[in-house]
Amino acid sequence: MRKAAVLLLVMLTALAPGRAAAVEAPFDPGLMRLAEVLGSLHFLRNLCGEKGATWRDEMEKILDSENPDPARRARLIASFNRGYRSFEGTYTSCTASAAQAIERYVKEGERLSRDIATSFGN
Repeated sequence: MRKAAVLLLVMLTALAPGRAAAVEAPFDPGLMRLAEVLGSLHFLRNLCGEKGATWRDEMEKILDSENPDPARRARLIASFNRGYRSFEGTYTSCTASAAQAIERYVKEGERLSRDIATSFGN
């Protein structure tokens, strides 16, 4: 009887909602991409003469407003860092193509922000 009770307890614990894998919010793919865009802009804009942490600060605002659990926070930060590193290995100086990339990423970031706010804002 004791083994059955322990087995039942283990099964119930495994099925408890708190133990389930984190469910992705419907806007998470867009938010992860926005984090990546911000990381790209952080690198590129500084490469092309903008000094400061404007784009990192925007990422901090997202983290503050979302207040994500540690795993989701880590994914958002990894997305930001992936965007940063994707250009860090490509560009060592501001070029015409770097300036074009900035324009494209600014437009994409604006679109993502607008789409997320429109579709999921409250």
